[in-house]
Amino acid sequence: MLRLITLITAFLLSLTPLRAEEVVAGLSQNRVSITATFVGSEILIFGAVKRDTPPPTDEPLEVVVVVEGPASPVTVRKKDKRFGIWVNTDAMELSAAPSFYAVASSASLAESISVLDDLRHLISVERSIQISDSPFNIDDPRDFTDALVRIREKAGLYKLLENTVNLQRDTLFDTRIALPANLTEGEYRTRILLTRGGYVSSQYETVINVQKVGLERWVFNLAHEQPLIYGLLSLVIAIAAGWGASAVFRIILRS
Repeated sequence: MLRLITLITAFLLSLTPLRAEEVVAGLSQNRVSITATFVGSEILIFGAVKRDTPPPTDEPLEVVVVVEGPASPVTVRKKDKRFGIWVNTDAMELSAAPSFYAVASSASLAESISVLDDLRHLISVERSIQISDSPFNIDDPRDFTDALVRIREKAGLYKLLENTVNLQRDTLFDTRIALPANLTEGEYRTRILLTRGGYVSSQYETVINVQKVGLERWVFNLAHEQPLIYGLLSLVIAIAAGWGASAVFRIILRS
């Protein structure tokens, strides 16, 4: 009986892969506060590779860093010129698209991650967008996702930062991810992945909390929790601003 238990234990251990390398990482800040003067922020992501055995020499080590903002459904519309007027012709609903997405790597992304592990871990920008059941009249749904990526790249919300992770002696690494001013509130999932030969060998995950503070938080809560009071307050402020501007002009004209 004891021998049987020993054999079963040895078999189960053989099925569990040994983690020869493990990533240990940290962030310069885990919280970003959005205020009236917020113009963006920069996150320093750094870490080291912990090893139990000497590193392999046949395949180079690469590091991939992914920062992903809260996801939400998005409707992408296609415009076409009909009779000299630009009109919406087709539309496709994307079930989930991240509000912010940045991928940084120590080499090119194609060298750092294989197609198989990109599908498995959803690392590239295109893989992060979830397509809902597309209508029959849409020939290529990828045209709509590519359009969304282009739009958000121009807005600084989607970033591919190849060769920006500094990797020293296959042990220490660091990179910087710039967060734009037009951030969406929520938890920003941050992943650091070690890869060899394009396959993920270790992964570390943490969260960056982005939220409004101060007056911005009060106005946001008032607009969502007390919309009637928010509307009346906005009306009062608009009337007061208009009356104040009129009074100033009258004083100027009299002088």
